Amino acid sequence: MKRILTLSAALLLALATQASAQCYADYKAKQDNPLRLQYGLIELPASACGSIDAATAYAAPVIAGSGWTLLQIESFLTEAQFNARRADAGAIHLRR
Repeated sequence: MKRILTLSAALLLALATQASAQCYADYKAKQDNPLRLQYGLIELPASACGSIDAATAYAAPVIAGSGWTLLQIESFLTEAQFNARRADAGAIHLRR
């Protein structure tokens, strides 16, 4: 019985950690007049990590708040990939 409780607690902890985990994506955006293109990185909440559509729905208004129009989410990134690219992205290209 004690073993079952221990396994159950470990499973619940793993699921809670996974559910609260965030993910990251890279994106392309634009501004008009004059045309400017941007490659950027965005940190997404767990609710936006399930699909490109969910990530787009979250990211578009965040990016629009800075005067850019989201063109597309390029890909999802691991935390290690995000951190490696973050140094090169600069503050203007990093959305949280």
